[in-house]
Amino acid sequence: MSERLDVRKTYKLLIDGAFPRSESGRTYEVLDARGAFVANVARASRKDVRDAVRAARAAQPRWWSASAYNRGQVLYRWAEMAESRAGELAAQVAAAEGLDATDARASVGRAVDRLVWYAGWTDKVTQVLGGANPVAGPFFNFSLPVPSGVVAVLAPRDSSLEGFVDAVAAPLCVGNAVVALASETRPLPAVLLGEMSATADLPGGVVNVLTGSLDELAPVLASHEDVDGLDLEGAPDAAGELAALAAATITRVLFPRTGGDASLRRLRAFVETTTVWHTVGQ
Repeated sequence: MSERLDVRKTYKLLIDGAFPRSESGRTYEVLDARGAFVANVARASRKDVRDAVRAARAAQPRWWSASAYNRGQVLYRWAEMAESRAGELAAQVAAAEGLDATDARASVGRAVDRLVWYAGWTDKVTQVLGGANPVAGPFFNFSLPVPSGVVAVLAPRDSSLEGFVDAVAAPLCVGNAVVALASETRPLPAVLLGEMSATADLPGGVVNVLTGSLDELAPVLASHEDVDGLDLEGAPDAAGELAALAAATITRVLFPRTGGDASLRRLRAFVETTTVWHTVGQ
């Protein structure tokens, strides 16, 4: 019996629930922590960024119109998918970050737990970030958090999975749609988790995952007029320059900060506050 050849996979982008190659046809090599070849991934272009933002804009109203409970169930389903493929994720994390099998599996466990944590917050955010305001007169006055809209995420460069989950799940939790640029050198755990989202009941376009050059794509996302929020966690060295580009379109910006980010800081980052008045019934 002849020896068979491996089927080498070229990892694609995730845009609008589909897995296209870059429209430019470009790819680049991903190496593991020891410098050995792992896979080829798509090298996204400016047009791919525009397509992803367009998909996110179209999908966001549907995601926000779903009940908070439903959004939580969808995020929990995503966590279930990740848990069921934890071994595959751990292998990718181990290769990307140079971890042994035990540490890689622990990292995947923490990432899954964070997905569950954010899923649990979907129907509690309004209670914590909203409130009833005192007014003079026969009225009720409520402050309610609403999503910014489309959030561009520059995922952390070193934390290939845990950092990606924090950056993406937080804006999703509060009703935003996301365009995420995965770590340029360690993209495969994020890409694999993105693939799982397509079968986790997330509407197409709510999560879009791009791979490619941070220097090439980050300024496009920062200056895009249809991006409402920008997470700069993955670009600490260029945060000032990218924030200046975002300011031209009045885009909300989350600046990098050291330490864990499974906190309300991320949930507050990309919400606006709307005020509702209502008369007191007689």
